[in-house]
Amino acid sequence: MDRRSARRGRVARRRRAAVLAMLAAASLIVAMVLGSRDEPATESDPRMARDAPRSRPPLDRQIGQLLMLSFEGTEVPAYVRDSLRAGRASGAALFARNVASEDQVRALTRDLQDAARGRALIATDQEGGEARTLPFAAPTVAQPALGGPDAAAASARRSARDVRAAGVNIVLAPVADVGAPGGALSGRTYPGDADAVGASIRAAVRAYASARVASTLKHFPGLGAAGANTDDVPVTIPASREELEQRETAPFAAGIEAGAPLVMASHALYPALDPKRIASQSPAILDGLLRDRLGFRGVVVTDSMEAQAVLDRSSLERAAVRSVGAGVDLVLMTGPGSYLRVRRALTREARRSPAFRRRVEESAARVEALRERLRARR
Repeated sequence: MDRRSARRGRVARRRRAAVLAMLAAASLIVAMVLGSRDEPATESDPRMARDAPRSRPPLDRQIGQLLMLSFEGTEVPAYVRDSLRAGRASGAALFARNVASEDQVRALTRDLQDAARGRALIATDQEGGEARTLPFAAPTVAQPALGGPDAAAASARRSARDVRAAGVNIVLAPVADVGAPGGALSGRTYPGDADAVGASIRAAVRAYASARVASTLKHFPGLGAAGANTDDVPVTIPASREELEQRETAPFAAGIEAGAPLVMASHALYPALDPKRIASQSPAILDGLLRDRLGFRGVVVTDSMEAQAVLDRSSLERAAVRSVGAGVDLVLMTGPGSYLRVRRALTREARRSPAFRRRVEESAARVEALRERLRARR
C-alpha cells in the first residue's frame, strides 16, 4: 500500500471513530431523558425545584387563608398559636368571652400577631351602643342615633382609634341594612331610607379607612326586613328582586364605591334571587350580584357559621364547602370546636375537585392581599 492510500485509511478510521462517539453520546442523552421521565423526583431533586410553581403555596396554607377561628378564654390557646404560626388560619375573631380588660386585650392581640408574624386578621363586632365586644372602646352610641354622614364618620373614627389601640384591625361593622319597623335589626341600623343609609355608610367606611382599620359591610344583600335573627332561626326575605336591588343593596353599593374592604354575607334565604340557597351559599348572589353587578373586589366573609339558619339546612362541614364554592373568601367560625372540622372538609373538597381548588386559590389570594395591606398599616 502506498503512503497516500495509508493516509486515506487512517482518515477514514478517524471519521468512523468520531461518528461512533457521537452516536454513543446521543444514546446516553436519550437514555438520561427517558430515565428522567420514569424516575420519581425527590424533594431535593433539582428537577423538583425547577418544575414546581414557585408562587403557589401548599394547599394547607391556602385553606388556612380562608379560616378565621375563635376560642374560649382570655389567653391564646396553644392550638390557635400553632395554627397561626403554621399558616393554617389567617386570624381570629374576638368575642365577649375573650375580653376581661383593655390591657388584657392588648396582650392577647400581641400574642396573636406574634404567632402570625404580624399578619393576623383580628376582628370583632363593634357596631355601637350595646352591640360591641370591647366595652372600653367607642362607639358608645348605637347606629340609629347617628343622624347623618357627619355623625356616622365621627363615630367610626372614634371606634377605629380605640379598637386599633387594642390591636384589632377589622371591625365587623357598619350595618349596611335598611331598617324596618319592628325588624330583628331594630336598634342596629342607620336611620332613614336607602339613600340616607347609603350616605352614612359611605362616610363611615372612609372614616374607618382613614384610621387604618378595615370595615365590613353587613349583611349582604340586606337583612333589614328580617323578622328574626339568623343566629336563632332560618329566615326568608320575601322581597322582590326589584325591591332587593333598588332598596336593600343600595347602601352596600355606596360602601363598595367608598372602598369597603370586606362584605359579610347574610345567612337568610332570598327566593327572588336564589330560591334554593341562602345568600352565604349562593353563587347567584355572591358572584352574580355582589361581584359582577356591584363590582366588589374585596373579601367576602360569612356571618357566624354556627348560626341556626345554617345548621338547620346542613352540617357545618357541608355549609363551609358550599360557601367557599359560591364565592366566600373567609369562613367565620364562632364555635371553638369548628375550626378543625371545617379545615378538613375544605381540604378534602379541594383535593377532590379542581374547580373548588381554583376557588380556594382565588380566595386565598384576596385574603392574602388584605393581610398585607393591614400589615403595612400597623
